[in-house]
Amino acid sequence: MSTIPGPDGKPRCRWCAAAPEFFAYHDSEWGFPVGDDRRLFEKICLEGFQSGLSWRTILAKRENFRAAFHNFDFEHIARYTEKDVARLLNDAGIIRHRGKIEATINNAQRAREMVKAEGSIAAFMWRYEMKLPEKPQGITTSPESIALSRELKKRGWKFVGPTTIFALMQAMGLVNDHAEACITRAKVAKARKAFRKPQ
Repeated sequence: MSTIPGPDGKPRCRWCAAAPEFFAYHDSEWGFPVGDDRRLFEKICLEGFQSGLSWRTILAKRENFRAAFHNFDFEHIARYTEKDVARLLNDAGIIRHRGKIEATINNAQRAREMVKAEGSIAAFMWRYEMKLPEKPQGITTSPESIALSRELKKRGWKFVGPTTIFALMQAMGLVNDHAEACITRAKVAKARKAFRKPQ
């Protein structure tokens, strides 16, 4: 079975069972299309920090990450120095991993370059929207996530493997990966239909 009953008794994607706080995240965020550069950048960073950990750990610390990284303003983060790295390594509210912190700073610099070259991060990302299959539940990569990962790596981004990028695509609405019977699937489909893709 691909769903479980939510707090209201209606079916939600089975992964919500992993933590009580997942229901709110699932119902209000996961899968809804995002065209905001800051939110897309934040998600790339948080997916990188999640590597080897659980999303529950990251979600619980998300507000701490936002405070520590200037609300994921990549223009600001791109100017971070070794002093900022030291500050972040001493911040118990986030994941204190030097490689992931330095990757976030690197990616902020790459994000700044992307905006100059492509107009926006969103315009670039949405070129890789999954067309088919529209219901790929159970997979962890796709041809689109592999292609996007490859292009990001070519441009110097870090912690952007195909599985990480597929998780980003699921969360940011580049594919509707809600289970067929999930009550949120139709809401996401409607939001995706109304969404104007960034140019």
